[in-house]
Amino acid sequence: MPFTLSKESSDTVILDDLGLDSSNRWVLNFGPQHPATHTTLRLVLELDGERIVSCTPHIGYLHSGFEKLGENLNFNQYVTIVDRMDYSAPIYNELAWHGAVEKLLGIDLTPRTKVLRTIAGELGRIQSHLLAVGAAALDLGGFTPFLYGFNVREDIYDIVEFMSGQRFHTSWTRVGGLCQDLPDEDVFKKIVKKLIDETLPRAVEDVEKLLNRNRIFVDRTRGVGVISKEDAIAWSLTGPVARASGVTRDIRKDEPYLCFADNWDGAGAKAVDFKVPIMTTGDCYARYYLRLQEMQQSCHIIRQLIDNIPPGPVNVSPETKTVLPPKDQVYGSIEGLIHQFEMIMTNRGFPTPLGEVYGCIESANGELGYYIVSDGTNTAWRARTRPPIYINYQVFPKLIEGHTISDIVAVLGSLNIIAAELDR
Repeated sequence: MPFTLSKESSDTVILDDLGLDSSNRWVLNFGPQHPATHTTLRLVLELDGERIVSCTPHIGYLHSGFEKLGENLNFNQYVTIVDRMDYSAPIYNELAWHGAVEKLLGIDLTPRTKVLRTIAGELGRIQSHLLAVGAAALDLGGFTPFLYGFNVREDIYDIVEFMSGQRFHTSWTRVGGLCQDLPDEDVFKKIVKKLIDETLPRAVEDVEKLLNRNRIFVDRTRGVGVISKEDAIAWSLTGPVARASGVTRDIRKDEPYLCFADNWDGAGAKAVDFKVPIMTTGDCYARYYLRLQEMQQSCHIIRQLIDNIPPGPVNVSPETKTVLPPKDQVYGSIEGLIHQFEMIMTNRGFPTPLGEVYGCIESANGELGYYIVSDGTNTAWRARTRPPIYINYQVFPKLIEGHTISDIVAVLGSLNIIAAELDR
């Protein structure tokens, strides 16, 4: 809300809407190198003592140009860039990007690919929520819960490395499928089951025992950074930030994709069963607690799929001319060799229909979508991101008005801000 500094004489005290003396204010720069901002964020605060009157956020100092790169790299090459947007869980950036491209091309993935992508996406959700929950405690002085979360994140990195060959930036998806199948399905099932049945539940239980009824943590988060359901809708908030205020929206339910849709295998399979946790208080504690519940639902989703991974290829048929042919065809037939060259030559590639498309998924932080304008080539004429973190961050000045400086880190941590999704 706007505030005007008082021009009255010293005998007059002008109070603003928060009941603060508008004649005694000062400006403080919070960040971008502040240890509690986690990343390159700058907040220009107008203060009355330690009470926040207004906040002007400067969204980032990365100057990454991620979206412009999408107009110079083809649809498969760009996957290495989207990995680096929300780097807390790179995998679901890939799911959103290639999901939008496949929507443009009208590609229906193989059942095996749908299952593997769904499992990978839920692992990414757990990965991101562990960081958010751990940081919520770390920002308020609780270091131990942060370590509990990061120990499990290391196990997820091991799984990701097993799936894709890369530990951090996976670059696993491709147009029409995956860059490679699982090297050993039995080993994959074993390590995923150990994570969701043993490692993660034990770590979440430890975090809950430490924080859920911790007097300091509860006092610092309950009633802090509150936003109502009506305001959350008006500000276009999504994900845990919106659901903590009572907004009942989850793209996995409302606009289902992959195994969240009925008949995902083409043989009448039912969509995976899960619940969408909702809270109504809309404060920092609700956003923390909601993420704990969502991790349990992600485990429930994975349990339904892990023992039912369909056999078959992970890529659509090479006849679609959108994926590379199998190596035996490349080495054993002139047609396969020509197809390989046609796909990888910079002046070739696969044709795309003229037009525009928007595709989105439910990431750990909300609706992550990509808008693509196609000019008929396999490189986007225009690539635009709908990043949930950027949309959610816009409400930050409203959330901290009237609070003290010490509340900034609690509110910022509850939004799970990742700067690479801000400064694109």
